[in-house]
Amino acid sequence: MKKYTHILFDLDHTLWDYDRNVQESLSELYEVYQLIESGFASAQDFIQAFYAVNFKLWAMYDVGKIDKKGLRETRFKLIFQHAGLDDVWATPAMEADFMHRTSSKNHLLPYAFEILEYLKPHYGLHIISNGFNESQFKKMEASGLSPYFDLVITSETTGHKKPDPRIFQYALDQLGIRHTDTIMIGDNPNSDILGAIRANVDSVYFDPYEKGIEYNPTYTIRHLKELEGIL
Repeated sequence: MKKYTHILFDLDHTLWDYDRNVQESLSELYEVYQLIESGFASAQDFIQAFYAVNFKLWAMYDVGKIDKKGLRETRFKLIFQHAGLDDVWATPAMEADFMHRTSSKNHLLPYAFEILEYLKPHYGLHIISNGFNESQFKKMEASGLSPYFDLVITSETTGHKKPDPRIFQYALDQLGIRHTDTIMIGDNPNSDILGAIRANVDSVYFDPYEKGIEYNPTYTIRHLKELEGIL
């Protein structure tokens, strides 16, 4: 078995429970902003519209078709438009409130703390994320992840987004290590696994829902505790 010295983790959907945290926040917004009056019959309808729009926006962001400012300024307007509702409800305050609430949530995926406790004595642990600086750091603080990680690398800091191999090379350069010294762990086939492959870095595909992948990660796991059999 290869001996790595450093591990690169994705954050959202890999350690930090994006779905639970986001859905809680959206349910709160639904009540606070009385969105039943806007035409959304339920919080679940609001959540479904969010996912439909947000997924497309982040796909555009990942390939450079929209920037951070554009994503944040249009997200909730597009959500209301997607549902055929008046986007006058989508105020800048709603976006700011959403970001604050979501980034303050602390739910992690199963075995997150257990595996970090297991790994921390033996490896340098680092985050590599396409998320925005302020939200990613806030998430890590709120959820108690910060003490486990030495380096947090974001696309906003480097100017490169996964799967661009330059964000991985930036990490290697910052750590002063070779590509054979580290392994990437993430849930996204394109940004995490394809990115690692392009950077000639070994990878672990975290696939809790058995979605499958068209690429060839070094390892595939369904839950984080399986890392104990790899690392």
